[in-house]
Amino acid sequence: MTASPDVIENAPKAQETPLPSATLGGEQRRSIEQITLLLFIVVPFLALLAAVPLAWGWGVSWLDLALMTAMYFIGCHGITIGYHRYFTHGAFKAKRPLRITLAIMGSMAVEGPLVRWVADHRKHHKFSDGEGDPHSPWRYGESVPALLKGLWWAHVGWMFDSEQTPQQKYAPDLIKDPAIRAISRQFVLWTTISLLIPPLVGGLATWSWQGAVTAFFWGSLVRVALLHHVTWSINSICHAVGKRPFKSRDRSGNVWWLAVLSCGESWHNLHHADPTSARHGVLRGQLDSSARLIRWCEQAGWAYDVRWPDADRIAAKRRPRETGGEGSAAHAA
Repeated sequence: MTASPDVIENAPKAQETPLPSATLGGEQRRSIEQITLLLFIVVPFLALLAAVPLAWGWGVSWLDLALMTAMYFIGCHGITIGYHRYFTHGAFKAKRPLRITLAIMGSMAVEGPLVRWVADHRKHHKFSDGEGDPHSPWRYGESVPALLKGLWWAHVGWMFDSEQTPQQKYAPDLIKDPAIRAISRQFVLWTTISLLIPPLVGGLATWSWQGAVTAFFWGSLVRVALLHHVTWSINSICHAVGKRPFKSRDRSGNVWWLAVLSCGESWHNLHHADPTSARHGVLRGQLDSSARLIRWCEQAGWAYDVRWPDADRIAAKRRPRETGGEGSAAHAA
């Protein structure tokens, strides 16, 4: 079972026993981590830039595309369902095998150790678009130059801040779980596995080194870069633009063209209006593949106590002037 950020913040302070570290490097990002992070941002991004001319000049195989797509959505749903809706916000409860699976899937997205990711995101919700928010695009002000600087900070820059979110303050529930703590500390292992699966499958399927290399390019490097920038766009783009049909205390907006690639996360306004909701795309036509998979897990008996939004709950969150505007009917997953 996970705890919401409010529960974490308001928990009694009587227990002072320090919890074990759940990420390598603790709460200060060392120089070696800064360099490693830079490599994991720059190298996949260069591959992403090279993808278009390479595809145009030499083509891309169906196997490469299949590996890229499969690995992308495994990692994406690991982040959206696992890291975000389950571990950060407790939108549902999961039986132990599903809990472990979601932790590993999220780790394979190569977006950082589980406990650090959750701690950062809980702090983001506590201070959303205000002082203390780790990655608000409004950090430097509202002028065009300030917003451009803020967008860069929200998208990438904040990750190089040496001072990290206190994990024992924002994610003690995860640190106390030995299995989750271990998976979080084994982030390098899950990253390695994530990057090696495509070339291994590609090499064996084609029985050639060329098949392994192209599979690594598309299924590992390009896939990681695309998933990174889609995820980071939720921090930057979805807090700067988009429709806001729901009442929230920040500037979170719905950005429809990111919905499929973000697995439903870009319906961000509803999420900030109702953070524990298992479904983010609640209006007609708003695709949310993460909510659909949660529904299937619920039907299989792997997930339970799912916090599905109902019509009354959604109506209470609507801005009065938007009633009858964007979408018209709420629907469950």
